[in-house]
Amino acid sequence: MESLLFYFPLGWEHILSLDALDHQAFLAAMGASFFFRDWKKLLIVITAFTVGHSLTLALSVLNVFSVESRWVELLIPVTIALTAAQQWWGRFPDRSKTLLLYGSALFFGFIHGMGFANNIRFMLSQDQSLGWGLLGFNLGLEAGQLIFMALFLMVAQGAVQFLGLEKRKWTESVALITFGLSLFMIAQRMNIL
Repeated sequence: MESLLFYFPLGWEHILSLDALDHQAFLAAMGASFFFRDWKKLLIVITAFTVGHSLTLALSVLNVFSVESRWVELLIPVTIALTAAQQWWGRFPDRSKTLLLYGSALFFGFIHGMGFANNIRFMLSQDQSLGWGLLGFNLGLEAGQLIFMALFLMVAQGAVQFLGLEKRKWTESVALITFGLSLFMIAQRMNIL
């Protein structure tokens, strides 16, 4: 139980710290078309990401597989770009869009989990209570994502309700910003910049 309490803040900080811009950009891209009335659908999408992240993290810590970190670090902003593009061009009916985002979030969670696995693998593998440590980290991760998305939804609601921005314009703006940010991250990680 001690491990759960130790790793919970690490999961939380993994999302909410100042150097978690890649995760925050991914969450913003993923949540671009959601508003408070959609909170249940968004919760499913966020949880899918956490499930994918958690599975990959566990498998990596248990040394079932590992991927060279430079490839994973490049793939993370690619997932942001793909999610932003999906939001930009996503003109599907509401239900199929949510299912597509759910599948994407799950798959992209696998990739993001590999990225952090390289950082936490040694620490967790040395811990006697691996299960509690993973649970603590993943609960912290989910809590951090929920806090971030609650704040994000407040900004979205404010932009639409108080500033009069059309919902579609909000979605396109967030998609465009996160897409541009992801291209910058890709360029940085390929040592172009």
